[in-house]
Amino acid sequence: MRPRQFDLIAFDWDGTLFDSTAIIVRCIQAAVADVGGRVPDDRSASYVIGMGLMQALAHAAPDVPPERYPLLGERYRHHYLAHQHDISLFDGVLPMLHMLRERHHWLTVATGKSRRGLDEALRSTELHGVFDGSRTADETAGKPDPRMLLELMREFGVEADRVLMIGDTTHDLQMAVNAGCASVGVSYGAHEPDGFDALSPRYVAHSVQALHDWLQAHA
Repeated sequence: MRPRQFDLIAFDWDGTLFDSTAIIVRCIQAAVADVGGRVPDDRSASYVIGMGLMQALAHAAPDVPPERYPLLGERYRHHYLAHQHDISLFDGVLPMLHMLRERHHWLTVATGKSRRGLDEALRSTELHGVFDGSRTADETAGKPDPRMLLELMREFGVEADRVLMIGDTTHDLQMAVNAGCASVGVSYGAHEPDGFDALSPRYVAHSVQALHDWLQAHA
């Protein structure tokens, strides 16, 4: 077995492990319509995935006044809860995670979801116990602020050069840059990969199988 290059691997959730991008986009659009805002197109709505919820909704609906943000958030949660059971892990994610656990990497999640939302997702996909730690946007700073990764590094006593961040958005990769960590991008999620190069990921995976193979060979 090759020596580990990374002790701690942090995964984004939506669009990286969880096939949720299309439903999140539709829920953002429906929420904005509910409060009378100008509905963002698919590209604008997908761009904000990975940010904390209120930061994302404010960015997606700049014409909605701040006093309506609580209602906007409530309507997003309403639509998302109605569809959350239609969402599943990407094919191949579980074998990849089990491979990494067998190699004794610490596996963590750094996500723009809420703590409640992540915990519900972990229970619903029978992933409880697969991850060693996690940070959510409502308990620390949202991406691309590096605080999620810095807190995980402190929790596990790992230096930045032994940490790998994996995500589907420029917010994920910028967070890794800000934390001094390496990153890998995935092109099958929310953001088009043409914006990844400027953030110097080690690799861009175009499928879960490609990600699995790269991690097996290089992580």
